[in-house]
Amino acid sequence: MGYTRLGTKPCLHPLLAVLSEVRLVASFWLRPGNSSCANNIENFFLDLWENLPRHIQLRVVRADSGFCVGALLMLWERLKLRFVVAARLSRPLQGFIKQETAWQATEIPGTEVAELDYREKDWPATARLIIIRHRVKDTPGRSGGKMLFDCPAYLYQGLVTNLPRTEKPLAVWREYNGRAACENIIKELDAGYGLPELACKSFWATEAALSLGVLAHNLVVLFERKLGWLEAVTIGTLRYWLFVTAGVISNAQGRTTIKLAVPHKERDWWRRLWDKLLSPFPNCNAVENRPPLT
Repeated sequence: MGYTRLGTKPCLHPLLAVLSEVRLVASFWLRPGNSSCANNIENFFLDLWENLPRHIQLRVVRADSGFCVGALLMLWERLKLRFVVAARLSRPLQGFIKQETAWQATEIPGTEVAELDYREKDWPATARLIIIRHRVKDTPGRSGGKMLFDCPAYLYQGLVTNLPRTEKPLAVWREYNGRAACENIIKELDAGYGLPELACKSFWATEAALSLGVLAHNLVVLFERKLGWLEAVTIGTLRYWLFVTAGVISNAQGRTTIKLAVPHKERDWWRRLWDKLLSPFPNCNAVENRPPLT
């Protein structure tokens, strides 16, 4: 149980760690809805770090402003991890931006960057603060950024990173933008697996239900990779293409057979799909994403 702005009701505030390049959820913890973003985040990351397969190397850690806390940044620094985290644009920082910032133009029209000599007391010594502003008229419909100083002409973003200074501010911003893959996965978990609707009476029952949903997402992603699909598809699309196909399993004369009700136009695609699933050898793009639907 937790609370929302609409009052007390069953609600969730889970923690997810996502491997962006492969679209897999690496770790999942459930918390009550009244937990803060950074509540128990250090233990969550340590649990992820200890259970991450050794052959997986984290190139950079990205997180939103809710996780811009000194203890977590120091933990990443001790683990020798590179990070890019959205900064909390507090009022003291806003005042510093307003007074001290010398903006530099970039090759992106309407986007300017600046690096400030600013560090909060619990940040690691290697932390850099990068500020980006986007002129609203040049970036219509942009969702990222915050309006500051009662100035409607620009949206501002702050990034805290320990990437070396050879990485220019615009490159750091582009690195952070890769976190959008995480947001897409959260949307898929919400829309495709109905995670927000799985709140049970018991906290542990809710965690079990949500963990099963996350596991199903990972299995579907691995299924797509087995088929060599480079274009991501939703669980709803796979359900329509594959999972609702009627079939019968028979064991005539001691031989197990699966008979599927597949239209003639789609049978070649299904044969290639089965060949790919049964093949012990990887072969990217062996089966195209979309069957020739009738």
